[in-house]
Amino acid sequence: MDEHIESRYSRQLLFTPIGREGQAKLLRSKVAVIGMGALGTVISSQLVRGGVGHVKLIDRDFIEFSNLQRQMLYDEEDAASHLPKAEAARLKLTKINSEVTVESFVADLNVSNTQELLDGVDLIMDGSDNMAVRFLINDIAFQKGIPYIYGGAVSSRGMVAAFIPGKTACFQCLFGGSAESGRLETCDTVGVIAPIVDIVSSRQVTLALKILTGHADLVKPVLKTFDIWHDYDYEMSIEEPRQNCPTCQLKQYPYAASREKEDIVETLCGRDSVQIRPRVKRALDMDDLLNRLKPLGRVEQNGFLIRFFTGDYQMTIFPDSRVMIHGTHDKKVAKSLYARYIGS
Repeated sequence: MDEHIESRYSRQLLFTPIGREGQAKLLRSKVAVIGMGALGTVISSQLVRGGVGHVKLIDRDFIEFSNLQRQMLYDEEDAASHLPKAEAARLKLTKINSEVTVESFVADLNVSNTQELLDGVDLIMDGSDNMAVRFLINDIAFQKGIPYIYGGAVSSRGMVAAFIPGKTACFQCLFGGSAESGRLETCDTVGVIAPIVDIVSSRQVTLALKILTGHADLVKPVLKTFDIWHDYDYEMSIEEPRQNCPTCQLKQYPYAASREKEDIVETLCGRDSVQIRPRVKRALDMDDLLNRLKPLGRVEQNGFLIRFFTGDYQMTIFPDSRVMIHGTHDKKVAKSLYARYIGS
């Protein structure tokens, strides 16, 4: 380990459980962070500052002013420019530590791109706010034998757990059922305070450091639940898998094995928006699209996406043909707008 590295990570090296050997392991590690919102920004910042050698940032969304209260890597300029979260985070993180590799992927994690985005990583960090994505992450993690660190924060409550193939139950064991069943509270419906975000993500990174530095034996097989406003915490064992779990017991991996037969049209909770992701991915000619849309309404472009305003609606269009339609939660209206302006 050279003198510069010794100096940069000196305080972490002084922490005996990590030391020189642990730091060397961190520098050789590759971690994927799914979701670059509140949790993901804190997670990725701590990983990059701590010298994890390769960090992949995966997020489908762009920055809005409502994000700034809790999403720590972004600023007003990012929100005004509507930069994609993954790319804005990459730009910030490379200024924090230019010696590690930080990759950004402006993408909606799904069955068709998990191989590209998650292959070869040593650890998956969950910063998402989407149950379907979490079930998919869980399937991929247990199929490939990759530890998966789950975190959730809403209101003043948080949950954290490390799901380790062969050592713990899995996310499917814990939450069961279907990603579509039931309605969960979200930050968009009941709000969230920033301190719970920092606490959850810091606990996630602590688990990551244990695993990546060779101390996985110190990771307790529990789901930690806590409320910092009402001051309580609770632990539930996740050591024993659920009998006949389709993921970790039967190894059927239902979410990873599913194949999309039609375009994915989903309402974005609390945002009066609908996202459309075509089943068949195709690259859009953004310059041509920009020219076609200019006579039809107000258009903005930032190099990563196009924002098109038509009547009461706003369309955020990504190069992979994924579109967010804002101003409606009606899927039929959203599909009609997509067909009219993007095509099929």
